[in-house]
Amino acid sequence: MSGASEGNGAARERLLDELAAVSRRYLASYALFTQAAADRLGLHQTDLQCLNLLVLEDGGPVTTGRIAELTGLTTGSATRLVDRLEKAGYVVRERDAADRRRVLVATVPEKIAEFRRTWERLGDGWVGLFDDLDESQLASLVAHLRRTAEFSTARVARLRAGDVP
Repeated sequence: MSGASEGNGAARERLLDELAAVSRRYLASYALFTQAAADRLGLHQTDLQCLNLLVLEDGGPVTTGRIAELTGLTTGSATRLVDRLEKAGYVVRERDAADRRRVLVATVPEKIAEFRRTWERLGDGWVGLFDDLDESQLASLVAHLRRTAEFSTARVARLRAGDVP
């Protein structure tokens, strides 16, 4: 290995170390931000994240089992989460027209519109953080976030299953 290659390896190692540290800071700051947002809305942080996921899922009615899948919670915990969201007025339970034995969880459009407005106000200025990035940089960032979200989802499943390396 030449001196230049060794230097590049060391530079990459430093960047990976910095990426790990910056990622942890980012995740901590985002967790604290979402906790403050949840507090503002009178919700648990997990409830707030569930609402985000339901909105991203297009807001159609889903089963509590689907909510468990989206959040990585057990079905019992997902049921308690739905209870809290229902009490707060964000969702309602309704019978599935195709299978009356099934219960679906549907978002309440007015409350979701209010939720979106609050989220937009809280995130005001966020898009401006990316003004200096070109399209290829934005695409790289999107690809990175997609990979990390998939990685995190898989890790949640492993942790819940007790499969901790």
